[in-house]
Order: sequence, then C-alpha cells, then structure tokens
Amino acid sequence: MNKGGGGGSGPTAAAAAAAAQKQKTLMQRVETDIANIVDNFSQLVNVARVNDPPVRNTQETFMMEMRASRMVQAADSLLKLVSELKQTAIFSGFASLNDHVEQRTNEFNRQAEKTDRMLARIGEEAAASLKEIEAHYYSSGHRID
Repeated sequence: MNKGGGGGSGPTAAAAAAAAQKQKTLMQRVETDIANIVDNFSQLVNVARVNDPPVRNTQETFMMEMRASRMVQAADSLLKLVSELKQTAIFSGFASLNDHVEQRTNEFNRQAEKTDRMLARIGEEAAASLKEIEAHYYSSGHRID
C-alpha cells in the first residue's frame, strides 16, 4: 500500500508503529490480568483459614467472594484479550493479503503496459516492412499484371 518511494515512511511505517504500540498495550494488559489473578488467588488462599468466631468467618467469606469475583473479572479480561488477538491476527492477515494482491495487480498492469508498447512497436515494424515489400513488389520486373 505504500505508494511513496521513501523508505520508512508512509502508511506501511505508520501501520507498523501502530501494531507495535498495540502489541505493547496488549502485553501490559496480559501482565496486569495475570498479576491480578495470582494476587487474588493468593489472598483467597490466605483468607480461607477456618476460625472459630462467627463474625470473623463472615468477614472471611465476604473477602473470599470478593477475591473470587476479582479473579473471574481478570480471567474474563484475558478471554476478551484472546478474542481481540484472534481478530487482530485475522484482520492483519487480510491486510497483508490485500497488500500482496495490490502488489501483484500493479506488477501485472506494468507488464500489460509493456506488452502493449511492444505490440504497438511490432505492428509499426510490420506495417513498415509491408510497405517496403509492396514497394519492392510494384517496382520489380517479376510482377504479373
């Protein structure tokens, strides 16, 4: 898609920079979500101790539910991230395929133009040769009237 001849600039370079930034953002999201899952799981295990006072057990139950809910949210975020990565892979595959198709189309157009020029030149040479042959025929003594 980069129609400009300059290296490192244009739509392709901008797309590469955007892809790198998106990859960095996605990796940060992965790290954050995994850290949240690990942290909440370790807190869940710590709170899961059984104590005698009923008030303490109620507080611990609430903490366990809260930590479990946070783990589910982080896992859901990771699932959404995986879906987003799949979509990105699919669409970037289509984009590179489109780029390849465009390159091939341009190449075939150049070849068609070259072929047209060559055929025009051959036609001109054939016409000139035919005129020369006709002139030679009409000026020769072997001509039958």
